Amino acid sequence: MAAGAATAATKGNGGGSGRAGAGEGGGTRRKKGPGPVATAYLVIYNVVMTAGWLVIAVGLVRAYLAKGSYHSLYYSIEKPLKFFQTGALLEILHCAIGIVPSSVVLTSFQVMSRVFLIWAVTHSVKEVQSEDSVLLFVIAWTITEIIRYSFYTFSLLNHLPYIIKWARYTLFIVLYPMGVTGELLTIYAALPFVRQAGLYSISLPNKYNFSFDYHAFLILVMISYIPLFPQLYFHMVHQRRKVLSRSEEHKKSD
Repeated sequence: MAAGAATAATKGNGGGSGRAGAGEGGGTRRKKGPGPVATAYLVIYNVVMTAGWLVIAVGLVRAYLAKGSYHSLYYSIEKPLKFFQTGALLEILHCAIGIVPSSVVLTSFQVMSRVFLIWAVTHSVKEVQSEDSVLLFVIAWTITEIIRYSFYTFSLLNHLPYIIKWARYTLFIVLYPMGVTGELLTIYAALPFVRQAGLYSISLPNKYNFSFDYHAFLILVMISYIPLFPQLYFHMVHQRRKVLSRSEEHKKSD
């Protein structure tokens, strides 16, 4: 999940742009982008995903205005959240068939971590759905994904506004810790219910002679944030300096 929260700045072109950054660096060889059919498909995919996350954002705002409270807003956007976050699984396919040059392994880890949190934690442990921590990571994800898919769309169209590039490589400074905090608190809140219900756990004896403790697994997931968060965060800081400084140099040269 920590990797999933870093999606906005660590995925090179996970959702769609094989052309983002093409031609940068005068002496480097241009990367071959996707063909016209693949480009058209990727533009449509990223536009739909941008629109989907905008629907989630509008749903959150409307629910807040109607209720006058931020508590339990998850229920107002539960269905579109599940649909569009699960729709990100197509990004793994994009990498696998080669229309996007990102790593299949890295993209799979990033996408699956979020899908896991949505389905195996928040959906499966209904008691946590009213927790404020869920709203915390949902807001962080929503802003992140609107920016990310917009970035890919404009990159594919070879018309990337600087403000979108700046937002993609800047807002993570707040959104990444915010999302990670929400994810960790949500998993922590789920632990007693998982233990009490024995959710997804397999006890011995059984014919497979195999046991699995989902409660312990979730604790291991939480512990994994300790080494992953600093590495990913500072990698993103490094990427920000590199990308934005390059943009500033281009502006001066123009």
